[in-house]
Amino acid sequence: QVQLVESGGGLVQAGGSLRLSCATSGLIFSFTPMGWYRQAPGKQRELVASISNGGTTTNYADAVKGRFTISRDNAKKTVYLQMNSLKPEDTAVYYCNTPSQRPQPAWGQGTQVTVSL
Repeated sequence: QVQLVESGGGLVQAGGSLRLSCATSGLIFSFTPMGWYRQAPGKQRELVASISNGGTTTNYADAVKGRFTISRDNAKKTVYLQMNSLKPEDTAVYYCNTPSQRPQPAWGQGTQVTVSL
């Protein structure tokens, strides 16, 4: 059974930084591409960053490119999202999951990120 546990969210002023973590279990993690998603109120969940199983290839949504960095530690089965230069429009609940499986594993509880002016 796959478990995804996100942490590290919080309230931050615009221009600030946060680092999110996602601890996983039940995945063959080192063989599994991972991604960070977010869902703002009234909007659909969107993929904002992804990383290959080995960590050598990353992709970002245009809205976060140059500000967010995804990384992973395969030994710890954990994926991270470093978020810099945060903007109010980054406010959302952030989730991790794998974009490479259909259906995707059950979503975790997510971690709330709130960016104030």
